Amino acid sequence: MKPRIGLIPGDPNGIGPELIARLLAQDGVKQAADILLIGDRHIFERGQTIAGETHDLHQLDALEGDWTTTDDWALHATNTIAIEDVELAKASKAAGTSVLRTLDLALDMARDNIIDAVVFAPFNKAAMHLAGLGHSDELHYIAERLGVTGYISELNTLNGIWTSRVTSHIALRDVADAINEQRICAAVNLIDSTLKRSGIKRPRLSVAALNPHAGDGGNFGMEEIEIIEPAVKKMAGKQLCIDGPWPSDTVFLKAVAGEIDGVITMYHDQGQIALKLLGFDRGVTVQGGIPFPVTTPAHGTAFDIAGMGKADVGATRAAFDIACNMVSHWGRV
Repeated sequence: MKPRIGLIPGDPNGIGPELIARLLAQDGVKQAADILLIGDRHIFERGQTIAGETHDLHQLDALEGDWTTTDDWALHATNTIAIEDVELAKASKAAGTSVLRTLDLALDMARDNIIDAVVFAPFNKAAMHLAGLGHSDELHYIAERLGVTGYISELNTLNGIWTSRVTSHIALRDVADAINEQRICAAVNLIDSTLKRSGIKRPRLSVAALNPHAGDGGNFGMEEIEIIEPAVKKMAGKQLCIDGPWPSDTVFLKAVAGEIDGVITMYHDQGQIALKLLGFDRGVTVQGGIPFPVTTPAHGTAFDIAGMGKADVGATRAAFDIACNMVSHWGRV
């Protein structure tokens, strides 16, 4: 059976609708999954106009039974934003409200086993906060809606290299105080289980240091000696394939060389800068710790090119492919 993937268009004022239109035009997409478009019809149609693509949308009256039997692109139409309220290249409350409503619906569908995974085009956090997001990011919003109480973190992947984070959307001055053995072990477990759900039977992992030169034996900080290394040894004792801490300016050389599958980073930009330099147009974010695959391109809404027909679909296609792959392996962990 093909995976059932729910696609939502992201912020209607950004490049998301265009990306969805381009994704549907890609070779092999229809063969890879049964796709359910979730959102306002006019948003998807505007995306097609911008992308110069034409897709027949089959609007479903209800989702009872097998919605996958349609030959056209299945659409669960919503009414989240008026046409006149779509303002390209602008962060607005109306656009943020549209994002939250379509996200809620997609999450409910995945929870109720109507779809197997969710792929969303880029969100704009400023617009979501105007609409009442109430969290630092969409991951924590998703977790609260689904009642997830375990460890959650964004994971990023590009060309087979994965990263997880011990800390994420916090101020850099607070990072050192937030790092502890429990959080490191949780971040390791999360990336290990996620990689297994992506088809890697025994993930090879390395942990990044916090300080320059991995602390230089304590000259530049004691976190490596007192916190990070004991956590690595603890996880190695549980038969995980893991080493570190490695200086963050060299650990990604191991990843690029194919020696490891994943890097556990201490803070947000430590991994993000490395992956985005390797390929900004192909990076994917996976919402780690959620009970079904949720993926999105790692780039943003690109207001500077919204409506120009210039958006690169590479990261969106990668997010779609990863979601499909994760569905096929999800029950094996």
